[in-house]
Amino acid sequence: MIVASSALDALAGVLSPDELVTGAEDMARYSRDWSGDHYGRPLAVARPRATADVAALMRHCWEAGIRVVPQGGLTGLVGAAVADPSGHEVVVSLERMNAVRSVNAIDYAMVVEAGCILEEAKRAAEAEDCLLPITFGAQGSCRIGGNVATNAGGFNVLRYGMTRDLVLGLEVVLADGRVWNGLKVLRKDNRGYDLKQLFIGSEGTLGIITAAAFKLFPKPTQVETALVGLRSIEDAMALYARARRACSDLLSAFELILRDCIEVSLRARADLPDPLREVYPCYALVELAASGAVDLRTVLETCLAEADDLVADGVIATSRRQADRLWSYREVMVEMQGGGGRYLRTDVSVPISQIPRFIAQAIAAVRAAYPEAQPLAYGHVGDGNVHLNVIPPPGLASDAMERLFHGAEDVIFTVLDTIGGSISAEHGIGRVKQEAYLERIGSVELDLAHCLKNAFDPRHILSMGRILPAGTAGDG
Repeated sequence: MIVASSALDALAGVLSPDELVTGAEDMARYSRDWSGDHYGRPLAVARPRATADVAALMRHCWEAGIRVVPQGGLTGLVGAAVADPSGHEVVVSLERMNAVRSVNAIDYAMVVEAGCILEEAKRAAEAEDCLLPITFGAQGSCRIGGNVATNAGGFNVLRYGMTRDLVLGLEVVLADGRVWNGLKVLRKDNRGYDLKQLFIGSEGTLGIITAAAFKLFPKPTQVETALVGLRSIEDAMALYARARRACSDLLSAFELILRDCIEVSLRARADLPDPLREVYPCYALVELAASGAVDLRTVLETCLAEADDLVADGVIATSRRQADRLWSYREVMVEMQGGGGRYLRTDVSVPISQIPRFIAQAIAAVRAAYPEAQPLAYGHVGDGNVHLNVIPPPGLASDAMERLFHGAEDVIFTVLDTIGGSISAEHGIGRVKQEAYLERIGSVELDLAHCLKNAFDPRHILSMGRILPAGTAGDG
């Protein structure tokens, strides 16, 4: 690894002055992620404007042995896109590469640069009466490249799948500066290895995604939203199973929210009343969407009416404004569950049928081990993704908080292991989940992962120490 001053001098010869940020104050916003829990110290921040610029930068870094970490909107929660504390990593921010290159309403496809904010890409699709269905709370600040590199999930996974299921093609700059142009919009292309799948979810460890081609869908002309109260999580799961059959592919979201989570929203927003006349142990936020001549309201009403043995009470929105208000109970809870402070975030995946068992056992285990802490559970029922988070007691010292977080995570993951779950449903591994990941990965899988890393980045200059531990570079 070359020394910092030499590296900066070398980079200055590759990038124009406004493409290279080196001052500590100017680099501050690239040094900490959205959660505020993960931060680092970049050597410099590169802000290329085009794929050719990224390629030139990577060729130089490859030859000089300069480590690089690609960065999008910094909304990830596992420390993958933040520079490490060493001061030896160059952050490559894709924020200036933000163009929507094309939207085709006949192909139902679009090509978007990696730095484009997700919400802006969604608007570009909607302008052509199309839908880009990736949807979650951070869509106003996250960027397309990060969505692909982390295989982002969100609310609509049960209907449209993860980001992986929506990507038709990619443009990627490799560690040595070569550009792989796989920006096809073909629905069928069965020629050999599907290379794009290797980069989706790789968290910047195999290459820098500079553009992506996405599958689009008809823009919904109708959306119906309901919030229902249920007597148990088991009833919520039974309702989900019936809704999948009664509503078929019209069901686009089915969110589980426990009562403790509703109370977080009520405390945070005085203008949010209790959503139903009585208090229930859990709630389901159900949304259907369709285009064309479908009586969507009747579909939803019939589904809920036929499930009156499960649904204790509920409300169906009569306007988009009311629907947004129903979603507020979930979104405000996510924003305010820590009360502005730190809390343990977990993002696990379990077999859908095991959601009640996992939540009950994990919450009981956390309460037994840490009675002073508050566990909160919510999730995307249709894909088995549960967020079981732990709020520390007020005034807890930072060292005690770290011990609580580490211990509570171990407790939750121990329960998870008994039912064959995954420690990461959609957030990825990064640096934060690496230890837990390595404890659970099999020897063959780990060997294959190292083989991939060494094949694509034998000098280990890309996102070193993310997913896999920092290792010795190959011969190159």
